[in-house]
Amino acid sequence: MRLATRFVFLALCLLFLPLAGTAHVNSPDVYFDGYAGPYHLLVTLRPPAVVPGIAQVQIRTVSNDVSEIKILPLRMIGVGAKMAPLPDPAKRSKDDPQLFTGNLWIMVRGSWKVQIEVTGQKGVAQLDVPLPAVSTSSQPMQTSLGILLAFLGLALAAGFIGIIFAATRDAALKGGETPAPAQARRGCIGLAVATAIVLAAFILGNLWWGSEASANDRLNYRLPNMQPSLTAGNVLRLHLDNPNEAEPTRFRTEQPDRILLDDLIPDHGHLMHLFIVRMPDMKAFLHLHPDQTQPGDFAVNLPIMPEGQYKLYADIVHHTGFPETQVATVNLPAITGVALSGDNAGSVDLTPADKVAQLSGGYRMAWERDDLSSKNLSLKDLSSKDLAFKDRPFKVNQPYWFRFRVEDKDGKPAADLEPYMGMAAHAVFMSTDGNVFAHIHPAGSVSMAAVNLAEGGNAKAGMENMGHAVPSSEISFPYGFPKPGDYRIFVQVKRAGKVETGEFVAKAE
Repeated sequence: MRLATRFVFLALCLLFLPLAGTAHVNSPDVYFDGYAGPYHLLVTLRPPAVVPGIAQVQIRTVSNDVSEIKILPLRMIGVGAKMAPLPDPAKRSKDDPQLFTGNLWIMVRGSWKVQIEVTGQKGVAQLDVPLPAVSTSSQPMQTSLGILLAFLGLALAAGFIGIIFAATRDAALKGGETPAPAQARRGCIGLAVATAIVLAAFILGNLWWGSEASANDRLNYRLPNMQPSLTAGNVLRLHLDNPNEAEPTRFRTEQPDRILLDDLIPDHGHLMHLFIVRMPDMKAFLHLHPDQTQPGDFAVNLPIMPEGQYKLYADIVHHTGFPETQVATVNLPAITGVALSGDNAGSVDLTPADKVAQLSGGYRMAWERDDLSSKNLSLKDLSSKDLAFKDRPFKVNQPYWFRFRVEDKDGKPAADLEPYMGMAAHAVFMSTDGNVFAHIHPAGSVSMAAVNLAEGGNAKAGMENMGHAVPSSEISFPYGFPKPGDYRIFVQVKRAGKVETGEFVAKAE
């Protein structure tokens, strides 16, 4: 039965492969807030569950002056970045004229970008949004489908054997004539040969299928689990993992006993962004930037930290623009370390808040969840001015604008905010069990290094192409929760030369 199922199923060469997060652990969807020339767009990309497979694209225009949108998938770098088919038109929603949707084929694993061409009253403009696409496992065939295909395979085999048997024994007979002994022997020989052919086809087909399945499994993306170690009292060393043989990361192996990760490019001026969260209370949150000691190895001096179990998430970006998060869990003793400085920031004594997080100097950070003037709307409710967000639950796989406001001790908008690593703010969305992690910027869930590559920039460029304007006291992040559960939102801003962190509680249903 199993051999027959595989024999028929050889024609179905696409495996159904569930997708998991790369740069965002178990949070694969891409959310991007950007501009195509004068047109403000809010883009949601859902990577395919099959590679090759179809990515879903949703584009919301903030204004109503857009007449047409076309979308096109391109490889991030290489020949595929310049040679592509004609773009597909995105379909405008009948119920919401500012919403456009479409589907795009993603043919191979790796680092892609979706090119968006917008036509409207202000002319034609373009926006490129990075899209990493990987597969993590092979899903078994449905039982009902397997039974059906096995039955059809056995019927096909029986029909083939019957035809050969009849052709060798009865083909020369006239109507009503009985086969002679010689003809009967010829029929038995034909029956044996046909049976042997069918069995050989089943066995060889099963071997070929197993070989292809194994090769496909080797290409499936596996979440890297780095190896942390504590030395010299407060030095955290990280040895990065490389469980993936080929695309999308294309690591280069130069030593037989060691896999080198020598293709990393800086993102916000750093090769690695390390996030450390104490579990399960999540009161300690650190955003550090380890130095690379050699390809694949990093080290950082830890600040003062309480004893406990910590989750580690290390964000890196490869030369293809492919983002990746390496994870680890480590038990640390009480650390008497160095003071935080530069871009390293965080707190070890946070208090999660529903709406208002207290900052230093009497300042505070407010989550604008029920303010009608700048409410935290779902993107599909963007044009609805009469719909309050208060007490509405978050829905999974639904894009939202998460808005926060920084106020001084008198309740006025903070006037001393500064860019933090070239951005108005940074945020981390993390489930309380640690299984979902996403590092988000006001521009969205993509790395700025990948955005720079998508726009034709240099892979080795730092932050010179990023905006350094003085941030507003109000900041927003586009994001959608990937699954139900309890979450924490860590928001970091830089004020008067110091990085402040606010922690908020959220729940998705």
